[in-house]
Amino acid sequence: MAKFTALQAMDHILAEGEVTEWHSDSDEVESEEEDIVECQSEDTDTESEEEITSEAVSPPAEVLQSKNGSISWRLVPPDETRRGAGRAVAENIIKMTPGVTRFAITRISDIKTSFEQFLPSSLKKIILDMTNLEGQKVYGDTWIDFDEGFLDAYIGILLLAGVYRSSNEATASLWDTATGRNIFRATMSLKTFHMISRVLRFDNRDMRAGRDKLAPIRDVWERWVQRLPLMFNPGPEVTIDERLVPFWGRCPFWQYMPNKPAKYGIKIWAACDARTSYAWNMQIYTGKPESGIPERNQGRRVVLDLTTGLRGHNITCDNFFTSFDLGQELMRRKLTMVGTIKKNKPELPVEIVNLKNRAPLSSKSAFTDTTTIVSYCPKKNPIIILDYNKNKGGVDSLDKLTATYTCQHMTRRWPVVLFYNILDVSAYNAFVLWTQIHHGWNASKNQRRRMFLKELGDSLIKGHIEKRERVPQDPAAAAVVRQLQTSASTPSTSAGRRRASTPASSSASPATASPAAVTDPERPVDSKRKRCQVCPSSKDRKTNAMCVKCQKYICKEHTKNVTYCPTCT
Repeated sequence: MAKFTALQAMDHILAEGEVTEWHSDSDEVESEEEDIVECQSEDTDTESEEEITSEAVSPPAEVLQSKNGSISWRLVPPDETRRGAGRAVAENIIKMTPGVTRFAITRISDIKTSFEQFLPSSLKKIILDMTNLEGQKVYGDTWIDFDEGFLDAYIGILLLAGVYRSSNEATASLWDTATGRNIFRATMSLKTFHMISRVLRFDNRDMRAGRDKLAPIRDVWERWVQRLPLMFNPGPEVTIDERLVPFWGRCPFWQYMPNKPAKYGIKIWAACDARTSYAWNMQIYTGKPESGIPERNQGRRVVLDLTTGLRGHNITCDNFFTSFDLGQELMRRKLTMVGTIKKNKPELPVEIVNLKNRAPLSSKSAFTDTTTIVSYCPKKNPIIILDYNKNKGGVDSLDKLTATYTCQHMTRRWPVVLFYNILDVSAYNAFVLWTQIHHGWNASKNQRRRMFLKELGDSLIKGHIEKRERVPQDPAAAAVVRQLQTSASTPSTSAGRRRASTPASSSASPATASPAAVTDPERPVDSKRKRCQVCPSSKDRKTNAMCVKCQKYICKEHTKNVTYCPTCT
């Protein structure tokens, strides 16, 4: 046995202690690695203890497989340099200039024309032709075809009823002298309004396609939808969601949606600009096909249909639409997507979906070259969630805004309900166009949209009131009619005076000359015949002659004539 001095023994003991301490450091490193693996195993409760032990020796996996095994997800984001860091990718480059198009700017001169961009004369002609055809069938020879001005007045009444929040009020009360408003009685009688509402049609039922559920309004609807993208280019964020137009009557594609305020109605898919809620595209859900087999991947098809024509935009949608395949297809179309996705989708990895033993303020991410998924626990909002919450309400905002001043009235005919929806959306889109062109229009007012709808409704009924021949019996409504007719005839007074003072042609005989020219060449004459403003309304006398001084319409009974010989005239 070797013998050591005290100093040699101390040196030997210290040398052994240094070696043991190094090993202990190594053991601590291994234990830290085991702690990391245990944290990962908490997120995957399907792993066995043997798998956990084997992973403790090897480094943690950086690739997660989807449930169906077709997609590999990485835990680290892809290298952005491969797609060109520092410059915008093709999916984020918008080719169109956001805002009102030049096509719309050159055609909008006032509030009425902004609305007429969505309901042009060609579309109104379809409604007029089909309504007059139905009116002749129902009322026979007593039916008198009405023109575009009459239809504008009818639409104006509907819009004004929405402004006054009277959509749920009985129609008779709107015309009542005690509870109604003068403007309704001044525009048309209640009987006339009911008559138009009864025969309002959008197609010829005798030529209707037998299996087309949307045939009663398809032509009008499709022509209207085609006008929406012509007027406005959406910004970088576009929202796609479903709307429910309230309706409780019979309809072949009637829907029950308990999460919607109305719960019952007609479902419409809409693509809206996320910032302004401008309705850029719409599509009606007409139920299952005639075969009875439900449509597969319906959400994917709807998104691709509604985004046709867009490029460089980001699409925000909910879990009904979102899928991995849809995201890849949108990327091929130079579009991006942000949306929630259901946990049972086979393209998701189990490690991301499982929230067991996760902290309430934690989130997990997984990546492919083109896709990012984020799994988060409540009370934690990563940037993707914040972006989704910011842009998801585009369609819901449109629903809220149109419901505030809706023109919809109780009806048992679903095509009329869709027509009301066309009017509501057109009026809101027109408001967006008008305020985008005229930023300072009533900018300090809180109820700009109500003011817009009020002015729009007044402009639509004004032309019809000015041409109305019969003044209503109610004095207040009659005063409204006379006021508008007088203001309309004032600019034409000087022209009427010039026409009246012009002598008859030499070829005209005194018998064929105008009576006004023969009796009094200085008396102004208007081309329109209106009621005598001196006679009682019960006599209902029409005339085109006006007083020289006050420009009132007067009949022959209240006219002082001066007699001339044929030579002097």
